[in-house]
Amino acid sequence: MRKFLVVLDDTRECLNAMRFAAMRASKTGGGVVVLSIISPADFGAWVGVGDIMREEARERIEVHYEVFAKWMRDRQGVSPELVIREGEAVPEIIALIRDDPEIGVLVLGAGTDNKGPGPLVTALTKQSGTLSVPITIVPGDLSKERLEAIT
Repeated sequence: MRKFLVVLDDTRECLNAMRFAAMRASKTGGGVVVLSIISPADFGAWVGVGDIMREEARERIEVHYEVFAKWMRDRQGVSPELVIREGEAVPEIIALIRDDPEIGVLVLGAGTDNKGPGPLVTALTKQSGTLSVPITIVPGDLSKERLEAIT
């Protein structure tokens, strides 16, 4: 089964990337892998406290994920898979694509402000020639209706 990989983070554009991935998976008989990355920089040198902070980060991710997962199951008939990794975002995304041969498309949401599409889109498009899957970049300001029309 072909899977759509989408990154769960705190950005506004993440919502449209999730919607697009779920809608495409539903219409093509595919699956969705939701990747969330915990940055090791978030824990600094606090060894004992770091474990607690890491666990709290995982709990926040799981709650955030469940909102999207429920929508995917209820509205699109897709049961997504959650993967949580710790590290730097770009290397972890590339590693997951390498580790899971069923991932066929990376779906990213593009920011809409004047700073550009966002750090993940910028970094991964620079490396797109070496990735083993295509990247779909979803504009962050597309309406639900427009997303439904193009998926």
